Amino acid sequence: MTTFADNYHHLKAFTEDLFLHPELGYKEDRTSEKVIEELNRIHSTVEFSKFSGTGIKTFLSTDKKRTLAFIAELDAVYAPTHFQADATTGAAHNCGHFTQVAIALALYDHYVKTGDYKKLDFNLCFIFVPAEEYLDLDFRKQLREAGKIQFLGGKPEAMSLGVFDDVDFGVCVHAIGEVFERPTIEVNCDLAGFLYKRYHFSGKAVHAGFDPFSGINAYSISTLFNTAIALSRQQFKDTESIRVNPIVMDSDMSTNVIPNHITVGTDLRCKTIEYMTEVARKLDHAAKGSAYALEGEVTIETEMGYLPFVQDRYLNSFVERAFTKFDKIPDIIDDRGGIAAAGDIGDLAFMMPCIQISYGGFAGTIHGDDFKMIDPEFVLEILPEFLAEVLKEMSGNLDGEKIYRRSFEEYKELIDSIGGNV
Repeated sequence: MTTFADNYHHLKAFTEDLFLHPELGYKEDRTSEKVIEELNRIHSTVEFSKFSGTGIKTFLSTDKKRTLAFIAELDAVYAPTHFQADATTGAAHNCGHFTQVAIALALYDHYVKTGDYKKLDFNLCFIFVPAEEYLDLDFRKQLREAGKIQFLGGKPEAMSLGVFDDVDFGVCVHAIGEVFERPTIEVNCDLAGFLYKRYHFSGKAVHAGFDPFSGINAYSISTLFNTAIALSRQQFKDTESIRVNPIVMDSDMSTNVIPNHITVGTDLRCKTIEYMTEVARKLDHAAKGSAYALEGEVTIETEMGYLPFVQDRYLNSFVERAFTKFDKIPDIIDDRGGIAAAGDIGDLAFMMPCIQISYGGFAGTIHGDDFKMIDPEFVLEILPEFLAEVLKEMSGNLDGEKIYRRSFEEYKELIDSIGGNV
């Protein structure tokens, strides 16, 4: 009988290779090739389709009424100071996506070698999605302007291409950014949604020493804007987990010229769409008021990021049920409620039920300079085995009335309405 332990050492080497070769979204060419190599190694007659340049989709069966997609993310974060960052691109795997890919391949290997996918009462599909991290936006906007993509995020783009049209519910996994003494998983942790804002402040350039009196300092406007945001935080509802992190995106400043341009960019993270648009209006008013106060101007760009993610409690009940029967994972977190991190799984969850099972096994700070996997046996062997038990628990027990479905057109209408309200 094939076990997950049989594939562990090969998979560990594969995972370490991915960690050392991070790639940014829509640029995961090597990663995609490595995944395809593994699929072919495991299943010599595998059939797969590609999308968005680097995305991969493959089925193990298509003859059943419903289809579950196990989803893994291919991309890395831009983090040039990470200890294993790519020296050329600044990409680093400090969000754990490299282990998602490995876990998906561990499951694929298990189901191909055992044939256990045939015992499930739903089809099993594996989807490797690019560009979950919302970054490198100038490059992605170039792709969009060239007509190569419609959406900056990988899952919304895949949704627009129909990649999920033949899928009924989704399961994905994600690293937890905490260190645990024992193997730990987490369920029912919701994520915030976010807008991406750019504020372009403009003033008037003059000689900073000879005639500063005639200038309008765009940098000072941005400083006033930051102060306004700081003073506004008291009025943001605690229950909404508002996060605003303004940074200087670009400027032509020099010390002998009053700066006439500066761009401030920020995410606006929030648990609900309704309050997100309200906070966006507050930020916009603060920007306009700061520019008015110092006699400058501001233009505002708003880009929809990702929708809030509300985990499907019904599907997660099967995870909790499997956990009570599985003695290799001692600890579960099921009461956090939600965090202000975000992901494009929230967009997919608008269309269909989705869950994201989180897992420990890492040290350092997630998205930080020192993040790394420290418990590969748990991440690459025990967790995939547990996930197979979750799918077994779901099989034959799913209530079809609780598997909802919305169309991509409904999703697009929602996204457009949010943009129109900001």
